[in-house]
Amino acid sequence: MRRRPPVPFAAPSCRLSQRLVVPVLCVSVTFVAIVDGAITTVALPSIARQFRLTTAALDGVVVVYPVCLATAIPASAWLVERFGGKRVLLTALAGFLGSSLLCGAALGIGQLVAYRAVQGLSAGVLFPASTALLFATFTPAEQIRISRYMIVPQQIAPAAAPVLGGLLVDHLSWRWVFYVNLPVGLPALLFGALFLADGRGSRPGRFDLPGLLLSAGGLGTVMFGLCEGPNRGWSSPTVLTSLVSGAALLASAVAVELRTAHPLLRLRLFTDRLFRDTNLINLVGLIPIMGALYLGPLFLQQAQGRTALESGLTTFPEAFGVLLTVQLAGALYARVGPRMIVGCGLTGVGAVLLLFAACDTDTGLWTFRGLMFLFGAAIGCFFIPTTVASLATVERADLPQATMLNTVVRQTGGALAPAAVTTALVLGTPPGAEAVPPLPAYQHAYLALAAIAAATAVFAFTLPDGPARAAARGPVGASGRPALLRHRRDRVGS
Repeated sequence: MRRRPPVPFAAPSCRLSQRLVVPVLCVSVTFVAIVDGAITTVALPSIARQFRLTTAALDGVVVVYPVCLATAIPASAWLVERFGGKRVLLTALAGFLGSSLLCGAALGIGQLVAYRAVQGLSAGVLFPASTALLFATFTPAEQIRISRYMIVPQQIAPAAAPVLGGLLVDHLSWRWVFYVNLPVGLPALLFGALFLADGRGSRPGRFDLPGLLLSAGGLGTVMFGLCEGPNRGWSSPTVLTSLVSGAALLASAVAVELRTAHPLLRLRLFTDRLFRDTNLINLVGLIPIMGALYLGPLFLQQAQGRTALESGLTTFPEAFGVLLTVQLAGALYARVGPRMIVGCGLTGVGAVLLLFAACDTDTGLWTFRGLMFLFGAAIGCFFIPTTVASLATVERADLPQATMLNTVVRQTGGALAPAAVTTALVLGTPPGAEAVPPLPAYQHAYLALAAIAAATAVFAFTLPDGPARAAARGPVGASGRPALLRHRRDRVGS
């Protein structure tokens, strides 16, 4: 009797199904990273008192995080391809948690900024690596369903972060704003080490050092200019130099990557019209969405004189609106297609922003909460369809690169949002007026965001979503990818 050959992979780390392990780990990682990015600003006044500094002097604590995050993103796809998703994800998570512990134990502002930089570098790898792992585990038809659950931490985290941060600072210490990452992150790290499959890396080609230096330098410099522009003024020599030099570095990166045999950034993916258009919608559409979420607390606290706690509790209903709508969007995705869902969602965003523009100092909190719920319901039609559709025609081998490019686009759109809002408020404030913008400035900012949402909605209705609908419906072949994806890529634009 012939003996059966041994199972090629039966390590203890695979006792649980990867279809359970990967979502659990990705939810934990996403929640921790988003909370950390949103909670720090709450602790700035307390940190300033601890180190006897002005709040403005702590600007580096906030700015260094998105700058370093943007710098690390370009290398994430190559690292995943070379060393495998498990090694990269768990190493980045360990670095993130270790730097969180060091941030909480910092003895001075210099140490805090340095450790915060390590946090940003780790987060820049965490986001693309977890997304690539998630989309490599599930077929396009399954990605719609799993995304309906993945959206929960992405919406609850930024809404809960200000409230959680206020409680920690008031009742414990500002250091717990960083320590709070450990109770969630450490179990996730142990869980991943035990149960996440050790996917083997491949040979992605020679490391593209010129591409890394140009793209990382360009993204980091541009992100610095966008973050500092509202504070220092767009005409500041530092801001102008950052934006111009960053744009020049990115232009050089594009020229180099298009001529490189094994580029760090596979910009050829943008020749796929569906991938290109969904990323463009993500870039511009995030400006009114994130801009309104940034503007709401300013309006409540500055124009209406509300407390930080009242502001946090009033903007929180937005998360419930998102969680309600994403279930409907996921159920209708294959039948209706992302074009109608995203277009209608952005139209709703523009309509609700017009209602926000009609608010004044007498608008009640419950009225504002109702508008925030409607706003969340509208943007719930945006996140999942754009993300899933952008990867619908991407080959499995290109998923790490595609998710990395998606992350670059989302981070850039997220940085443009507060910059656009602050610019609108400055333009709406008369010269010589008080530091706090007048009520019309907030109303004009909402109108500007509504105009951007309307223009993006018009473009969204032109999205070529036939391949995305087909990928969501199947059929799925033996390779695990829809048969449609074997068609030539140039048919996507038809």
